[in-house]
Amino acid sequence: MATITLPTWVTLTRLFAVPILLVGMEQPGLLPTWVPLVVFLLAAATDWLDGWLARRLNQVSDLGKVLDPLVDKLLVLAPLLVLVAQQVVPTWAVFLILARELTIAGWRVNQPKISGANLWGKLKTVVQIAAIALLLPPLSPRFLPLGLGCFWIAVALTLISGWTYLRPSKTT
Repeated sequence: MATITLPTWVTLTRLFAVPILLVGMEQPGLLPTWVPLVVFLLAAATDWLDGWLARRLNQVSDLGKVLDPLVDKLLVLAPLLVLVAQQVVPTWAVFLILARELTIAGWRVNQPKISGANLWGKLKTVVQIAAIALLLPPLSPRFLPLGLGCFWIAVALTLISGWTYLRPSKTT
């Protein structure tokens, strides 16, 4: 059994933040409106932190390479599904994001070597996080156009990054 390293623990804190985020988004009277935004931004920051720690402490692991992108997907898809229910973003666009994520996760399972995200995948994640943050209360009314703009850029980057993983590699 693999030892759980500090970077992996940081990844797990991001996972544990998802239910808190969802409760705050679905039950706006239960928590102050800024709590989901703060939880989301702190959880998103751990995505950078766990990678930095893994490299700095020389604790890059196969478990981390699998768990990190999976938790990233949950952190992004969970609030997007709530935003669909709240009719902030269209269902079909979130479906495209979900389809890409499931396709790439399935593709990665069949790879002989576990690899990290490429530049397009990292850029996609950053823009998705920015879009969600801008669409969450208390920012959403003021930043709705900017948030929706980021959301549509995120959808485009999601499709582009998916293509970069799945396109046939050129052999020369």
